[in-house]
Amino acid sequence: MEFQNYWYALVLLLMAVITMFLFVKKTIVFFTELKYMLPAILFSGAIFILFNHRLLETGIISFNSSFLVGKYLFKLPVEEWLFLLIISLFSFSVYILITVLFPNFERPNLFLVISVILLLGFAFGAWYSRQKLIPFFIFFLLTIYLGYTIFRNRFKMHLTKFYISYAIAVIPYFLIRGLLFSLPVIFYNKDYTLGIRMFNAPVEEFGYFFLLMLINITIFEYLKDHRLY
Repeated sequence: MEFQNYWYALVLLLMAVITMFLFVKKTIVFFTELKYMLPAILFSGAIFILFNHRLLETGIISFNSSFLVGKYLFKLPVEEWLFLLIISLFSFSVYILITVLFPNFERPNLFLVISVILLLGFAFGAWYSRQKLIPFFIFFLLTIYLGYTIFRNRFKMHLTKFYISYAIAVIPYFLIRGLLFSLPVIFYNKDYTLGIRMFNAPVEEFGYFFLLMLINITIFEYLKDHRLY
């Protein structure tokens, strides 16, 4: 096995180190709230693993074995499973850090308006990309889930911290995804994307991460608020 087979794994290791560094800043908070993070990660992970598995089966996405260690689980590289786990933990580390550092900074009405605007934008995006499976799936689920989150109105108090955390976390996320697409580790069939790229990563990745982080944080806060266990 050549060194380049470990490239994806090394990228994941770098992301894991950054995540652990952020969690070390608030170690007690991390261990206290880990029990609420794990169910959220499992639920969101199941959705994205099933989606990626289906895309892989239909040939819409593929992986370059030259950059993989060669271990697979349900036909998906083990690195892809680890990526979803690590990126979810990373988003939690940023969110918790922002929540602890700025406990009193809240603009719920402002970010509620922003959420409604985004909801309309996602709905339009789903309609516009209805012939492109990847963006359609992302925008369609975003429309449903964000709409449910807004109108249920139980997440309003957390909107400020969520959007600030997303704005911070999406930068390293996009840089890493751009690197993976540049190597290239991952291939998307361009016939199923919008064809717009930033740092060599499909622009749909913004929505992909938004949906992943939104599902994680909403479930996390729901479990925390209700103290079910």
